[in-house]
Amino acid sequence: MGLHSTFAVKENVLVVRLAGELDHHEAEQLRMEWKKVMYEHDVKHVVLNLEAMDFMDSSGLGVVLGRYKEVLQLGGEMVVCSISPPIRRLFEMSGLFKIVRLEENEQFALETLGVAS
Repeated sequence: MGLHSTFAVKENVLVVRLAGELDHHEAEQLRMEWKKVMYEHDVKHVVLNLEAMDFMDSSGLGVVLGRYKEVLQLGGEMVVCSISPPIRRLFEMSGLFKIVRLEENEQFALETLGVAS
């Protein structure tokens, strides 16, 4: 199936929507695209919408963690939303929820970052 990604900027928040499968075949391309969008816009925070994500492996977690570190350096926050049970389990096992906040949906995640959708 592969990975489908969309990026949208709302004020100082980058909304990243991922669909499909994020594995080692897709990770590098996503990393490059995500970084490019972050630096083309004045982004401080990231909302990661995983509503349509079916599969993610450790290389996908690595991409997310790398962008989390960049957002942290900007003084921002990364919020994950709309996460499916298998991906949620992966995030829990990896300890990612200790550093990344989970919200129920994209609209609420944006509101918690001060952006009206």
